[in-house]
Order: sequence, then structure tokens, then C-alpha cells
Amino acid sequence: MRTTIATVLAICGTILIASPNLSAHAEQSASTAAAASKPAINLNTATLDQLETLPGIGQKTAERIIEYRTKSGGFKRIEDLMNVKGIGEKSFLKLKPLVAVPPKTDKAPGA
Repeated sequence: MRTTIATVLAICGTILIASPNLSAHAEQSASTAAAASKPAINLNTATLDQLETLPGIGQKTAERIIEYRTKSGGFKRIEDLMNVKGIGEKSFLKLKPLVAVPPKTDKAPGA
């Protein structure tokens, strides 16, 4: 019986290694998990350099994010990111788990 189980496990391992789609999926899951372990970037306080670390965000788009933030008084919700030129729904969906807009607190410090 042990030989049969070992054989099945060896075959399954070979199938996983030989399948490029499964390997690519595993790599994508690992990169998503790594991104999720990093703290989300606050869209209202992020620097140009921090914004440029986001996937698909180059210098020009990072500058537009900061310009939008300045002109609009800050992001109210992360979906506002789609109001920035160059960020559509597809880009937004990639960025959504990596960014945050913490709620504003109206309380004064120490109150």
C-alpha cells in the first residue's frame, strides 16, 4: 500500500511541476500574498516614490494622483482613483488591494 501512495504522490507532483498554467497561478498567488502582507499605501499621504511602487504607476501617473489629491481635497474613497487620468477600471482592480483611504477623524488630538 505504501508503494501505491508514494507512486500517486510522485505522479501528482510531476503533473504540478509539468503544468505551466498551474505554476504561473502559484507564482501569481505568491506575489498577491506578498503584496497583501505589505501595508496598504494611503492615497492621501503617499509620496511620489511610494506611488511609483504600485504596479502600472509611473512618474506621470503618480504626479496626476498627487495633483488630483491636491485639487479635490484628498481621496474620499479608493474608487476615486479612477478619476485620475490613466487609471481605468482594469488598473484600479489591480491597485485596489494595495491602496487605502483611511477615514478622516474630526476629533482634535487629545479630545
